[in-house]
Amino acid sequence: MEQIGTPGQQYAYGIDVGGTGIKGGVVDLSTGELVGERYRLPTPKPATPEAVADVVAEVLDELMRRPGMPPAAPIGIAVPAIVHHGVARSAANIDESFIGTDLLHLFSSKTGRDVVVLNDADAAGLAEAAFGAGRAVEGSVLMLTLGTGIGSALLFNGQLVPNFELGHLEFKGQAAEVGASASARKREDLSWDAYAQRLGEYLEHVQFLFSPELIILGGGVSKNPEKFVPQLHLNTELAVATHANNAGIIGAALHGSNAAR
Repeated sequence: MEQIGTPGQQYAYGIDVGGTGIKGGVVDLSTGELVGERYRLPTPKPATPEAVADVVAEVLDELMRRPGMPPAAPIGIAVPAIVHHGVARSAANIDESFIGTDLLHLFSSKTGRDVVVLNDADAAGLAEAAFGAGRAVEGSVLMLTLGTGIGSALLFNGQLVPNFELGHLEFKGQAAEVGASASARKREDLSWDAYAQRLGEYLEHVQFLFSPELIILGGGVSKNPEKFVPQLHLNTELAVATHANNAGIIGAALHGSNAAR
């Protein structure tokens, strides 16, 4: 394996906290590729802040103990929560006790390192803007992750507008993610055509409100784009996310690197 820290290359650790797993990796920020295999441990149940932080520390320790890994590289952590000045203001697929938790203090104390923390959809958006479907796109790029809920990230000329929560946008009398998420398709046993029609109505609403240059679709359903994307007809350009399950890791690492400059 190439020695980490070669001149001209830049590396960072990225950790992505999910509802079922906590994944981490070392990211080569010149390419957006993972160096070596990612490492994953199950998300603890209940997913309290202390329990999650213990697993995050374990994942980071595993990565840092690998031969040649950069011990002083920046660290970014993506979590399924609104993060405002390092404090969690919501909790999705993790314990509600996350709300109000100072995540910077918690994760730093558990890992013994300075870290940065951001929303998981924001991390995915950063990854796609820097190394994926949104690369070099000028103007506003909107990333939507369609999974248990709807995560969203807005970038303008590659710069993140954090905590852009379009999954909670009111649409047809309820939060949009209640009816248009991937879990809604499964819960209501919708055909792909029926789901595409419902998702299309939501996307048209978002398009009308924000007029983005590009909408990137990610999350679980992006593994099957041929089943619903051709039925979506918007004035806005559509693209499918390219980094799938590694997007959170890559974006978290990128955020960590940006904060360290």
